[in-house]
Amino acid sequence: MTKKIILLSMAASVSLFAQSELEEVKALLAQQIKTTQALQKRLEVLEKKQTKQAKIAKRQARTIRETKKQIAVAKTQQEEIPTVQTTKTFDQKSFLPDIALILDGSAVGRNVDNSTYETYYMPGFSTYDPSAEAEIPFNKNRGFNFNYAELALHSTVGPYFDADAIFHLHPDEFEIEEAYITSRTLPYGLRAKAGKFRSEFGRINSIHQHAWKFTSQPLAFEALLGTEGINDAGVQLQWVLPTDTYLMAGFEAMQGNNDVSFGDTEENNLYIGYLKSSFDLTDTTTLLAGTSIAHGKNEDGHNTDLYGADLTIKTALDSYSSLLWQSELLYRDKTTDSGSEKQAGYYTQLVYQYDQNWAAGIRYDDLFKNISDQPDDLDRYTAMLEYKPFEFTKFRLQYTYDRSKAFGTDDQRKNISEILLGFTIEAGAHGAHAF
Repeated sequence: MTKKIILLSMAASVSLFAQSELEEVKALLAQQIKTTQALQKRLEVLEKKQTKQAKIAKRQARTIRETKKQIAVAKTQQEEIPTVQTTKTFDQKSFLPDIALILDGSAVGRNVDNSTYETYYMPGFSTYDPSAEAEIPFNKNRGFNFNYAELALHSTVGPYFDADAIFHLHPDEFEIEEAYITSRTLPYGLRAKAGKFRSEFGRINSIHQHAWKFTSQPLAFEALLGTEGINDAGVQLQWVLPTDTYLMAGFEAMQGNNDVSFGDTEENNLYIGYLKSSFDLTDTTTLLAGTSIAHGKNEDGHNTDLYGADLTIKTALDSYSSLLWQSELLYRDKTTDSGSEKQAGYYTQLVYQYDQNWAAGIRYDDLFKNISDQPDDLDRYTAMLEYKPFEFTKFRLQYTYDRSKAFGTDDQRKNISEILLGFTIEAGAHGAHAF
């Protein structure tokens, strides 16, 4: 009996163990089925993506083939078009230069009559010659003046040169102000110019009258270089140095027709060198500085050396408002038959640009060094108010108190008070001016 019970217990235990192992196998199988189903779904997703990417690749390949065909057709048409155009039409306008026209005039009130004013000179710097016509190019008469019409032409001449010509049409004469070519493709930061042009000696000499901040020429330039400044036939070479800060060196060889400081024109005798730099002091303030030297022979056949230094600082106050301070110093050492003449002068000016339309400024000129027995208190005060209703139209009201001039042959100095209302109109393709 006992053995039967033992055998039945063993049989029940084996049965229970087998049942438990079977349940574990079933659970493991169910887990594997789930894993297989998940892998199957993942495989289906990947197959769909691969099929989609294959379709996209086919579309891209088809698009590339069609684009290549279109490019080939366009090239063929482009090759055929010029032949048709050149045989049927010719566009003359494409060969015309850019043209600009500038008109400048004024109304002047002055406490010196016209006939007396035409005899003025600056003691020690110039003399009065009753046999020569007075050289007063701008604002000569009390009352109304039409100063000039300026015609400027610019054109690119092939890949190598630009050509420029500027003509001044005065009421009684026509003159070539400038006419020159400028290189376009010289290597190593070089640029060359040849023809008749305004020298870049100093700061203001190369700037045309209608772009000056004040209507009148600075006293130092008029006294030491005359009303025309250095404007002569010659060649120029400039080099922008490969530095982080802008630095430009320039050299000019000119004929030397300026008879105020030079004037010996038996051969080219005027040589000019300068170094100019510009950099930002702050995010809103820019500084320009330069030094210049000119060496040549005067009408007596002796040497003249002219030195110049200029400084300009401009601060932007907002988009259209700025403050500009500009100063320039000239020093001349001129040898003549009677000895050496050392003379100097400077100007300093401050201009406040209120907005796009309004600006105001003041300037002080001083000829502080003169030859012996000549006055050294020749100076001038100027104030101006400018209104620009449009970008290329301006009206300027200017007052000047001038203590630099004597009149006639009796060396009589007279202080001049002058009020001037000027206008300048610019039309056409005119390039930007330096600030």
